[in-house]
Amino acid sequence: MAEPILTALGVTIRFGGLVSVNNMDFSLCKDEIVGIIGPNGAGKTTFFNILTGIYQPESGSITFHGREIRGKKIYDITGMGLARTFQNIRLFPHMTVLETVMLGMHSRTRSRIFDILLRTPTLKKTEKEAEEKAIELLKLTGLDKYRYEYGTSLPYGMQRRLEIARAMASQPEILLLDEPAAGMNEQETSELSAFIRSLRTMGFTIILIEHDMRLVMDICDRLYVLDHGVLIAMGKPEEISSNPQVIEVYLGREE
Repeated sequence: MAEPILTALGVTIRFGGLVSVNNMDFSLCKDEIVGIIGPNGAGKTTFFNILTGIYQPESGSITFHGREIRGKKIYDITGMGLARTFQNIRLFPHMTVLETVMLGMHSRTRSRIFDILLRTPTLKKTEKEAEEKAIELLKLTGLDKYRYEYGTSLPYGMQRRLEIARAMASQPEILLLDEPAAGMNEQETSELSAFIRSLRTMGFTIILIEHDMRLVMDICDRLYVLDHGVLIAMGKPEEISSNPQVIEVYLGREE
């Protein structure tokens, strides 16, 4: 395996005495699509929250291109090149598709308070450049025809895609997708699968939390399996699908 660009070693976090993630090791190489799976309450989203700075672990190390990111603020981690979506769709009801993607560019724009207050030519130029980049991104993601519609008015599958486009707008190297297929029908899931594959061709490296086993088995290079905060298996999809411990977690032990 190539040299990892993101590594977590011994990551642990507790909430009220309950261990949510216990001594987690994880690695991600450039251009990979890596899935994190497990039953509800396994600690998957908590681990995402640790990687993106929402939670701070009690112990362990997280490095991105050799730089320690544990303890850094959310916006610092985003600026370094990690962006995420959330399990529940988070779109502003009175914001267009174009405005939503432009909002995702905020961490990459550098407007001074002087420019904002006086609406200087510098600010107008920055906004124009952001709009052009947003439109280009909408074309890449198949959302351009919706650019002036409210994001919340889109079909469900398109809303999910818009959330991913907003995360892409911050120009990350790594995209963390938290259950992007949640609530989708079979057709929407198939379209999402093709879309995620296309993200890799655009240069994104992807970490994916997902309950849809057909999706993760189809598109992921490697899988990590969590159960009650503990990593119980790691490997290629075909290895995970035949792992007795994983089968027991998902199907239960026969009496």
